[in-house]
Amino acid sequence: MRLILILLASLSLGACVTTTTTVLPSEAEIPEAPAAQRGVPVSVARAIEVTQRMEPVAEAVCRAETPRQNCDFDIVVLRDPRAGINAFQTINPDTGQPAIILTVGLIFEVRSDNELAFVIGHEAAHHIAQHIAQQQSAAERGARIFGNTAIQNGASREEAIEAANLGALVGSRQFSQSAELEADALGTIITCRAGFDPVQGAEFFSQLPDPGENLLGTHPPNRERVRIVRQVAAQRC
Repeated sequence: MRLILILLASLSLGACVTTTTTVLPSEAEIPEAPAAQRGVPVSVARAIEVTQRMEPVAEAVCRAETPRQNCDFDIVVLRDPRAGINAFQTINPDTGQPAIILTVGLIFEVRSDNELAFVIGHEAAHHIAQHIAQQQSAAERGARIFGNTAIQNGASREEAIEAANLGALVGSRQFSQSAELEADALGTIITCRAGFDPVQGAEFFSQLPDPGENLLGTHPPNRERVRIVRQVAAQRC
């Protein structure tokens, strides 16, 4: 496992956890958090310590659940302030290695090590559950259903393409909401196995805009996410 501090000018991959974009202070102005406790900002140094506890547990869960996957997580911190407050999971196209991307903005936005640990556990869970491939399949199914329906109803080629694009969006977004809840549940288990409190970690949701009951939203309502975390923690932690 490596924690890499890198500077990137742009971000092209989709966000999983995101709030508003902020301008961060220079590194010299960033205070160090003295200890893991609520109400104390988590510095990059503390983030490294949290990561060192989380990554082995995430890897062990990954190998137990999906042993044929690459489970050697690479956790990357983006220092570019233009990346805002963000976290997501992706796959390195060259190595196939799963990567968890955290912006330095997110690291300084979380209010405790528990919150940062939960975000990491949530992103690791996306990889373990193979959500990237499943979301692609959901989008393809939606495109086929909407496109074929349009053709059967006498749509033109352009109209069928437009319908297929809409179907891909609907399929992807509907899967995304269920995937977020699944990642919350598995992320809860990973977080508590690493010795953090996932219920306190899920308080990070209070800093996120609540998407509410939105059919095409990428995330489910915050209250539903908190309910899942509490339920799984009561049963598995």
